[in-house]
Amino acid sequence: MIRKIKIILEMIKFEHTIFALPFAFLGAVLGSLLINGTWPTASDWVWITLAMVGARSAAMALNRVIDAKIDKENPRTKDRAIPAGLISNFESTIFIIVSFALLFYSAYQLNMLAVYLLPLAVFFLVIYSYTKRFTWACHLVLGVTIGIAPLGGWVGATGTLTAAAFVLFLGVALWIAGFDIIYATQDADYDKSVKLYSIPSYFGTPKALIIAKCIHILSFIAFISLFFITPLGWIYLIGVLISGVIMIYEHSLVKPDDLSKVNVAFFTMNGILSMVMLVFTIGDLML
Repeated sequence: MIRKIKIILEMIKFEHTIFALPFAFLGAVLGSLLINGTWPTASDWVWITLAMVGARSAAMALNRVIDAKIDKENPRTKDRAIPAGLISNFESTIFIIVSFALLFYSAYQLNMLAVYLLPLAVFFLVIYSYTKRFTWACHLVLGVTIGIAPLGGWVGATGTLTAAAFVLFLGVALWIAGFDIIYATQDADYDKSVKLYSIPSYFGTPKALIIAKCIHILSFIAFISLFFITPLGWIYLIGVLISGVIMIYEHSLVKPDDLSKVNVAFFTMNGILSMVMLVFTIGDLML
């Protein structure tokens, strides 16, 4: 049993929860201080964290089950746990059910608005895995899906939604969509050959990287906008500027004729960016 759990956690890249979790915390902190005038409670921190773990775990495992046949035929992904026979669809499905149950229970422990919005969140968690079968805008759908994280944190801590929450959502959604386009360049030729949709397979890698840059510029603008519509100050702004530099560096690592550093850009730099945004936002709000 322990071995199977380790395989599943490796399959869903559990450690990459760091991409979205800091933004969920950022939404919780910013929303709680703006709406409630206080920091999130210990209970808020616990249940928001568990809700995020449940949501991401369910979504990633579901993606692996839905894409098992595609992964088996793709040379880059054929050694993933399900295609390689290390874990079965049934075992993965049990994990998905448990993960969704954790999400539902955690939302119930927070507030009723979190419960009411669950169907919308689950819809995007499920539909994303199918979108590359019919639209190259799949990256934007993924952005929306993960962009729900800061909204979830905001709702979990306050039981409300405001314009600032949606601006934060927009910044995160565009950031995710941009780096997902970069990541998808690795499969551009394969996706095109089997008629799967992505921006790299549809427009070609050079244009895809330009599109990713444009989307990241819009993400940067959204993050900057929070400086003007909330009480966030100069420390937050410095964090945003550092994040902008990280985005620029990320794009410098990837060239149309050299995709060897995609994983560095995708995993390392994005993990750093999300933590920078959280640390500088909390630092600003503490002063």
